[in-house]
Amino acid sequence: MRNILIIDDEEKLRNLLTKIISYEGFKVIQASSCKTALKSLEQFEVDVVICDVKLPDGNGVELSKMIKNTYPLVEIILLTAYGNIPDGVQAIKNGAFDYITKGDDNNKIIPLLYRAIEKVELAKRVQHLERQLDKQYSFDSIIGKSKLIQNAIDLARKVAESEATVLLTGETGTGKEVFAQAIHQASSRRSRNFVAVNCSAISRELLESEFFGHTAGAFSGAIKEHKGLFFEANNGTIFLDEIGELALDLQAKLLRVIENGEFFKVGESKPTKANVRIIAASNRDLQKEIETGNFREDLFYRIAAFQINLPALRERVIDIEMFANHFMQIFSAKANKKVFKISDECINALKRHQWKGNIRELRNVMERFVILAESSELTADLLPLEIQRTSKSFSKNKPISTFELASAEKIHIQKVLNYANGNKTKTAELLGIALTTLYRKLSEYNIN
Repeated sequence: MRNILIIDDEEKLRNLLTKIISYEGFKVIQASSCKTALKSLEQFEVDVVICDVKLPDGNGVELSKMIKNTYPLVEIILLTAYGNIPDGVQAIKNGAFDYITKGDDNNKIIPLLYRAIEKVELAKRVQHLERQLDKQYSFDSIIGKSKLIQNAIDLARKVAESEATVLLTGETGTGKEVFAQAIHQASSRRSRNFVAVNCSAISRELLESEFFGHTAGAFSGAIKEHKGLFFEANNGTIFLDEIGELALDLQAKLLRVIENGEFFKVGESKPTKANVRIIAASNRDLQKEIETGNFREDLFYRIAAFQINLPALRERVIDIEMFANHFMQIFSAKANKKVFKISDECINALKRHQWKGNIRELRNVMERFVILAESSELTADLLPLEIQRTSKSFSKNKPISTFELASAEKIHIQKVLNYANGNKTKTAELLGIALTTLYRKLSEYNIN
C-alpha cells in the first residue's frame, strides 16, 4: 500500500482530502506543520506528499526543497489558496511534482496523485536495477581469495577512483572484462554507458566505422549516419578488448582520441569531441609487438598508464573450488537440477588441470558437468577425458612436496614466466639460464 502524507494546518481540508484519497486504497498520514511533517517522514516510508504552501512554521515551497534533498524519491504536490507564477516556478525548481490552486484540487488531485505514484514506482525500479548492477559488477562479486587475485583487486579499486587509462593483461579467460566492468562501476562514471568491444571480432574494414561512426554516403552501404561506439560511450567508459589486434593506422587514430579527446567520423572533416575513459586489454605481449613493429610504442605508453596483470587460473589453485561451486549453482538452477555437491576426487582433478582457457574453460566444463549429472553429487567419472587422464597421470607419479627444491624451482619459473607475459626468451634471460634449459624444465614440470 502506498503512503500519502497530507500537510495542511486546516483540519477540515486534511480530513476531506484523507477521505477522498483513502477511497482509492492509499494509506493517508496527516501533519499540520513542517515540524510534524518531517517527523512523519522519518517514521513512515512516504511516496507522495500533498502540502499547503502556507504553514504555521514555514513555507511549503521551501519545505519541498528540504524533503527532496533528504528523500529524493518522494514526489510533492503543492496546494495554494492564491496561486502565483513565481511561487509555481520556484516550487518546480525545488523538485515539486506539481503546483495547483485550492478549489480545483478535488477534481485534479486523484489523477495527479496517480501520475506522481507512477513516477515514484519508476524511480524505485531504476534504483533497484542500479543496486543490482552495483552488486553484479562490484569488486565484491569477483571470486577468489588467492593473494594474486586480491592484489589485482586492490590495484583496480585504487585506479577506479581516478580517470587514468588502464591496461589489463593476462591470458584469455582470466576475467579482464569482469575487471573492466568493476572499475567502471566503482568510478564516477558509473551512471554513464559502459561499452565493450572485442577488437579481434570486427573486420579491419569496419572497425574504424564501428569506433568513430560515419556519415551517410561515406562509403558503399552507408545509407544513414552511424554514431559509433566512442560517441555512445561519451562521459562513460569504453573497454577495448584484444587491443593488440588493431591495425597501425587505427592505432594512430585511437592515440588522437586519448591525447586530444576528439575523433573524425568516416566521411567527415569536422572533429567530434568525446570524453571517454579507456580500459584496454590484451593477452599478447604488447612490448614484444612493439619490437616486431605491430604496435605503436607511443600508444602503449598512453594505454599502459596503469597496468594490472590478471593471474592464470593455474596460479590460483586455491580459487578453483570456489569457482566450481559457483558455476555448479548457476547451471544446476538453469537446468532445474538439484545438484548440491562436488566430490573430493573431482575437486582434486580440477585442481590438477592446467586450465589453458582459464575461468572460461572451467565454466564450460562445469556446464557440461551439470548437464550430465544424474544425482545430487558431481563425480570425477563425468569429467572430460582430458582432465581425467591428467588426474590419473598425476596420481601415478610422486607429487612434488612444497618443501622440495624442485617444487621451489617450479614455482619460481612459473612466476618469472608470468612476469614476462609468457615470453620464454625473456624468461630465460631473467632466470640466467639457456633457452634450451628453460624448455627442458618447462617440459619436466609440465608448465605451459
